[in-house]
Amino acid sequence: MRSVEISWLGRTCFRLRGREGAVLTDPVAPSTGYSLGRTTAEIVTLSRNQDPEISNHDGVSGDPRVFQAPGEYEVRGILVTGIPIAREDGRTMAFLYEIDGVNIVHLGLPDAPPDATILERFENVDVLLMPVGGGGSLAASVAADLMQRIDPNIVIPMNYRTDLDSAHLDPIDRFLSEAGATPEPRPRLSVTRASIPSELTVEVLKPRGS
Repeated sequence: MRSVEISWLGRTCFRLRGREGAVLTDPVAPSTGYSLGRTTAEIVTLSRNQDPEISNHDGVSGDPRVFQAPGEYEVRGILVTGIPIAREDGRTMAFLYEIDGVNIVHLGLPDAPPDATILERFENVDVLLMPVGGGGSLAASVAADLMQRIDPNIVIPMNYRTDLDSAHLDPIDRFLSEAGATPEPRPRLSVTRASIPSELTVEVLKPRGS
């Protein structure tokens, strides 16, 4: 069974590679301290298209399809659903992906927990990509509580301070303390339907280039 490979490129940017193609979420700009390198993708999703630091889709190779609005899309057998979440300054987009039978949710950058009607759409989440570092999005304690409400099998934190990024974000330690987790950071995560844990598991990825 082919696995979905998940890599973190910094902030809210991940590469999700399946059998038929790859998704890149929120491509980071060099000003963040992170680099896309020579990243290719068939699909790019933008959760905050008005933020140039995480909407650098011109830096992605491969002439990808770019999605930044609500709707349902399919490219190379990868299903993508965009769900808007209101913020005080507008909105962010959450995206649901079905890649090779694995259900992944990228929560975007909400500044408060989504309401119940939104959460109802996050059912049977295998992997949740979730901001945990504050800085205009979810702080550690809020993220830890929301993680329990969504109840995914795997949580991968994003949008927190690292040695590469000088943004005004909290370090990941606060979230891990709230979540009671002590994972060993790894460069990437490979997930198949058969390998998904039955109990909620927090996985920490090293940003590429660190």
